[in-house]
Amino acid sequence: MKIGTDYLGDGVCKFTVWGPNLATVSLEIISPQGRLLPMQQLGEYWQFTGRDITPGTQYLYLLNNSESRPDPASHFQPLDVHGPSQVINHSFGWSDHSWSGVPLETMIIYELHVGTFTPEGTFRAIIPRLPDLRELGINAIELMPVAQFPGERNWGYDGVYPFAVHNSYGSPDQLKQLVDACHQQGIAVILDVVYNHFGPEGNYTSRFAPYLTETYRTPWGSAINFDHAYSYNVRQFFLQNAIYWLTEFHIDALRLDAIHAIYDLGAKHFLAELAENVAVLSAQQGRKLYLIAESDLNDPRIIRPPELGGYGIDAQWSDDFHHSLYSLLTGDRTGYYEDFGLCEHLVKAYQDSFVYDWQYSHYRQRYHGNNPSDRPPSQFIVYSQNHDQIGNRVLGERLSQLVDFDSLKLAAGIVLLSPYIPLLFMGEEYGEQSPFIYFISHSDPHLIQAVKQGRKQEFSGFYAQGEPPPPESNNTFNLCKLNWEKRQAGQHQILLSFYQKLIEIRRENISLLQSARENLEIAFHEDKKLILWCKSSENNQIFCAMNFHNYQVSFTQNFTSNNWVKVLDSAATKWLGRGSQLPDQVKLQQELTLPQQSFVVYQKSTP
Repeated sequence: MKIGTDYLGDGVCKFTVWGPNLATVSLEIISPQGRLLPMQQLGEYWQFTGRDITPGTQYLYLLNNSESRPDPASHFQPLDVHGPSQVINHSFGWSDHSWSGVPLETMIIYELHVGTFTPEGTFRAIIPRLPDLRELGINAIELMPVAQFPGERNWGYDGVYPFAVHNSYGSPDQLKQLVDACHQQGIAVILDVVYNHFGPEGNYTSRFAPYLTETYRTPWGSAINFDHAYSYNVRQFFLQNAIYWLTEFHIDALRLDAIHAIYDLGAKHFLAELAENVAVLSAQQGRKLYLIAESDLNDPRIIRPPELGGYGIDAQWSDDFHHSLYSLLTGDRTGYYEDFGLCEHLVKAYQDSFVYDWQYSHYRQRYHGNNPSDRPPSQFIVYSQNHDQIGNRVLGERLSQLVDFDSLKLAAGIVLLSPYIPLLFMGEEYGEQSPFIYFISHSDPHLIQAVKQGRKQEFSGFYAQGEPPPPESNNTFNLCKLNWEKRQAGQHQILLSFYQKLIEIRRENISLLQSARENLEIAFHEDKKLILWCKSSENNQIFCAMNFHNYQVSFTQNFTSNNWVKVLDSAATKWLGRGSQLPDQVKLQQELTLPQQSFVVYQKSTP
């Protein structure tokens, strides 16, 4: 059954809620005029269709004549996670009828948090910024979770109403306006969704039905019931949620948070069933809709097609790539970074996607991962920064606060010239220096204290002496807001132009978009902290040398011809570098001296 509310027009609305073990359920109309309406039991569901129920009507469900609760499939919570749900009319005047989407392999993704991306922190406030992102070269934005969470400030991973747009960000219509505006700019929209847990405050799902199981435990408590008794309708709840975002809001892709915490030992994993449903919807709509997983498993089965025994998810994040790059740039070996830190690791990430593909991990104290070599690079998302990798630090420092300007340029080059799909975290492109600290606004002080202790325990390997800023403080939240004016001047403007140049090179060089792994040749010199790679296609070749050392290094490179020209030199003074003596055109055998913390790109020109 279609759960939640279904507004049919002319004041007629259907209500459906799952409650297999409830004796009675009544619909409690709160406004505009109070009414109590008994619901009819249909198998495990309860349903009511009534008149004189218009959009904006607020309601609760009265369970067993004893407690009133919001709708687990609420489409909007106008007050908070504890208050009534609201009937929504999803009719909307879309103008994206000719929109066909952005192919996954060509995406340049920009992750943003709605509340801190602009001073206003709303969907509407993002729209005027879209031309800036488009000018940068962004063709996909990824919204951190927008489902209703407690309070007004949150990363979004404490959501408890997966169908409801968070009220402090705006209304459902305002999210649709943002998506429509993105499509007019040629920008796809990826939405981060959380199917591995509910947040700790305002989660009343267990009062309705067995949504949770004690068979497994997650870092957030009880696991969602994907494979135990009554699991069929739990799965339907989340399958419908995915289809809801893709249809009602024209979302182009879903990013599935921490799928390693989706526990399902059934013969058909929930992710495989989800991929099947989205594939059917893609065929119906005539455009490809994507699923992107965040996973800590290094398991290529997630992105293998069903005919090869996989789940059929389209792509997944590669934390190994980030950890290799970050540890090489910063020298940090705390926490999980103890498994990384050599050029060898970054080269393996470039070449094989995973560093740990059944290698022994000293951090995990076990063997980890599996070989993904049968999967093309276009199925992996890579980054030098994201919300987790910044926010897992005590003070939430960005890379711009940890390394110098030359290293920021080097990090940009590694990500944007990689064989994979690049992701930028908001503000990275101009060297934003505001932190991105974990923040919440729960109402229960005991819960706030538990969250503090839980985070400290989870990331104890990263914590030095001292305490992080209080996550419940409004000041902590405000510290994280972007300073957009910085991108207009000084080194911030230079870095922004540098990112634009890199994206232009990526877009114009066919070889960089080639998905075959054999098109990449890569080598490294650990003592020099030097990485050299060449990517080729039938009519295009590009060569890059990257120096991670704090002094210049020299090497001899054998080129295939004399018609190689320099297209980017990060050490050039125009990019506020130290200056470079690298030639604009190279010989067949050329000795090159690469300044410290820099890289150079040569392209084979057409004779």
